[in-house]
Amino acid sequence: MRKRVIRRQSAESGHEKFRQSGFTLLELAVVMLLLITLAAITVPAYQMAVTRSKEAVLRDDLHTMRSTIDEYTVDKEQPPQSLQDLVDAGYMHEIPPDPITGSTDSWVPDIKEVPVPPDQTASGVVDVHSGSEEKALDGSAYNTW
Repeated sequence: MRKRVIRRQSAESGHEKFRQSGFTLLELAVVMLLLITLAAITVPAYQMAVTRSKEAVLRDDLHTMRSTIDEYTVDKEQPPQSLQDLVDAGYMHEIPPDPITGSTDSWVPDIKEVPVPPDQTASGVVDVHSGSEEKALDGSAYNTW
């Protein structure tokens, strides 16, 4: 059973005293300050984690493409003329997007002459780099990796 609470009237004013519930402006300001402080700490950490993951993907993609270029060159006894040759010959399913630029067209292939048997040279892709001009977390440019 519920008990019924009866409020007594104040002897001084003759009116019932009620306290309004809610938050004061100071309490709201303190909470907002705490939220802003947490955001100021977590947003840069989140951005750093995203950049690190993009750099890890870039390293992996460069390693894979360089290995594939070497395999193609050994198998065909000449370097590929473009990165698309790796896809066309079945060495890769597709050219991965550059994680820094987000585009598959931004890769910069190094085209040089290389010796091929028997005692000849052939021109083609021997290396690949990112097309981004941005700096990595270690201070180096992505296009020098």
